[in-house]
Amino acid sequence: MLKVTIIAVGKIKEKFYTSAVEEYAKRLSKYCRFEVVEVKDEKTPDDPTAIEKQKVLDHEAQRIIDKIPKGAKVVTLCVEGEQMPSEKFAKILSKATVDGVSSIVFIIGGSMGLSEEVKKLSSLRLSFSEMTFPHMLMRVVLAEQIYRAFTIIEGKTYHK
Repeated sequence: MLKVTIIAVGKIKEKFYTSAVEEYAKRLSKYCRFEVVEVKDEKTPDDPTAIEKQKVLDHEAQRIIDKIPKGAKVVTLCVEGEQMPSEKFAKILSKATVDGVSSIVFIIGGSMGLSEEVKKLSSLRLSFSEMTFPHMLMRVVLAEQIYRAFTIIEGKTYHK
């Protein structure tokens, strides 16, 4: 069974986000082994300089990289990534399983985004919108889209 992991920077503080992610984790248990791994976010100074921002990204990058399983297909969520309909996203997940991929990791950065070092590890840079969303909310949106993709693959009516 495919293992799907979301690696995310920072801890969710709002219970409603946690509850939503837990609900999708429960639904996904029929389709994959799903988990969310949180890595510590780096303290960011107010109005950081470019050097301070890069230090934050570098520290978070190392924590993220340490959590990526060997051989996993890596997908990073970033604003410059590819936008796609849910059906195409489902085809990507389906193709991964057909190709023998055993683990897919989705990476959500912190408030500063992701370092180029992490982005270079990905086989797909994915964007949900040109708009900016709270990175905590993106866990819920991503978990829902992963669930939606599996229902599309299975031919269920949820996705309509």
